[in-house]
Amino acid sequence: MQYKKRVIDELINLKTEVFGAINIVGPKGTGKTTTAKQRSETILEFQNEDVRENLLKIANTMPSKLLLNKKPILFDEWQDAPKIWGTVRTYCDNNPEELGCFYLTGSSSKNGIIPHTGTLRISKITMYPMSLYETGESNGTVSIKQLFDNPNSFDGCVSNSTLDDIVYALCRGGWPKYLISKTKRGELLVAKELYEQTYSEDISKVDDVKRNPTIGRLLLQSYARNICTLADNKTIIQDVSANHSISEPTYFDYVEALEKLYIIQDIEAWCPAIRSKSAIRSGKKRNLVDPSLAVAALGVSPEYFNNDFKTLGFLFESLCIRDLKIYTSVSDGHISYYRDRYGLEADGVLHLEDGRYALIEFKLGENEVEEGAKHLCEIERLVKEYNKKEKQVPLRLPDLKIVITATQYGYRREDGVLVIPIGCLKD
Repeated sequence: MQYKKRVIDELINLKTEVFGAINIVGPKGTGKTTTAKQRSETILEFQNEDVRENLLKIANTMPSKLLLNKKPILFDEWQDAPKIWGTVRTYCDNNPEELGCFYLTGSSSKNGIIPHTGTLRISKITMYPMSLYETGESNGTVSIKQLFDNPNSFDGCVSNSTLDDIVYALCRGGWPKYLISKTKRGELLVAKELYEQTYSEDISKVDDVKRNPTIGRLLLQSYARNICTLADNKTIIQDVSANHSISEPTYFDYVEALEKLYIIQDIEAWCPAIRSKSAIRSGKKRNLVDPSLAVAALGVSPEYFNNDFKTLGFLFESLCIRDLKIYTSVSDGHISYYRDRYGLEADGVLHLEDGRYALIEFKLGENEVEEGAKHLCEIERLVKEYNKKEKQVPLRLPDLKIVITATQYGYRREDGVLVIPIGCLKD
């Protein structure tokens, strides 16, 4: 199967200009090994039973011998031979001019014990599932980077994806494994398998602590029901406890394990000083790395959402957040949200490393765009009002105000808000 270029490839190119080794991390099934293989002259796979015994013997006795192979070298499942980490680190120390020589990949469900960090030698990159642009379900006619660099360049767009296409994509997820399936039914099985593997096995393997699969399953199901909401810890604990008794320390232990697996990825609040501190809601917004895992936890099919647009709206928000993270990964972008007790909100606040940011609302249909645009304009107005009083440390005005939709047509509103279908976006 031909390799599909990923957005992360550009980030890897950038990192290899500075660092000797790259450690690609992320949830299972995102294509970490496949991407690293495209760049490697030597591929050492510690899970390959044909060579495993011999490789482990060398790695445990004289690991530096493995570094004599033609570079770049990929060490796949390097956690099985933890001495590799220190050996690569030492090589990078002694040969600072040799860049992009090593790639380390492995399952996030394995506990890798390393005595020394790889700071300034081994750079870590997080890989996410595929975005809609990478899977071909976004035509990529609107670049996030170009929007920030030249906001006036946007004059409308047309998506090729229907609402049904978007619903199917979020149910299937961005897991590359789906590409080899010959049927739609088979494609949908990938997320289900990953979900079941997570709570039944990986949640215990990640740090070698035995955990109850039932609690793991119930916790993921609660996250699925509360995805992209501000459900607090107490709510989720009560949700799980309705079917299985769980203490608060146990809850936090399971959450931490799922975070180590890169499955749980909550969204932090953006708390600018445009309202009183008591007005800002600052709890975490619950989220998973891919909305398909929530769909699998809920046990529903794409057809289910023909009669449940409320749940679909939250899942669509999760899909958009996933894609925006991917599209801005090269510019070290990150996502937060804004919400206050007056009902004013921005579903997403997309921050770039240079301080620029976009206020964003995620809306399934055209009939919701007006309300979303009003929220974004009101937040901008509050920032302006604040700046009139605060002369020494004013807040930056939003560089972009965007409503991302599951509709077909994109356009610029008179109030400056850009309405853009998710099926048009790219990095």
